[in-house]
Amino acid sequence: MHDDEAAITRLIFAYAERLDAGDLDGVADLLADATFRSDARADGVHGRDAILRLYRDTVRLYENGTPCTKHVTTNVVVEVEPSRVEATARSYFTVLQATPELPLQPIIAGRYQDRFRKESGAWRFRERRILVDLVGDLRHHLKSALPAGR
Repeated sequence: MHDDEAAITRLIFAYAERLDAGDLDGVADLLADATFRSDARADGVHGRDAILRLYRDTVRLYENGTPCTKHVTTNVVVEVEPSRVEATARSYFTVLQATPELPLQPIIAGRYQDRFRKESGAWRFRERRILVDLVGDLRHHLKSALPAGR
């Protein structure tokens, strides 16, 4: 794996680590220069403050400060443009959750479609698109239900 591909893969994994740790500020920092899109938000949300607000408004955190989840990211494919300044990646995610009320189970699965740009020697998210494929019991993870059609 080339250094650029490894750096981008680390960014993808850092998103999961920060979200599972309940570090919503850290998630917003990763996506600060990006547009966040999903099945429910095709127009997207842009900017650190707007993305932080979105995560604070939607993700349920527990007494331990975390959402009690593990985001498992697999099938990561990174494609770096010949210029080595722009790149795309696609990957799968499966979210596991266990709370005092919910036994360990997968609660949602889907795909990430990401765009990146290298600036001042560092790769940054430019876009994160979340596409939901399978939905389980999200009552303990989200503060409100996913919109119809996700």
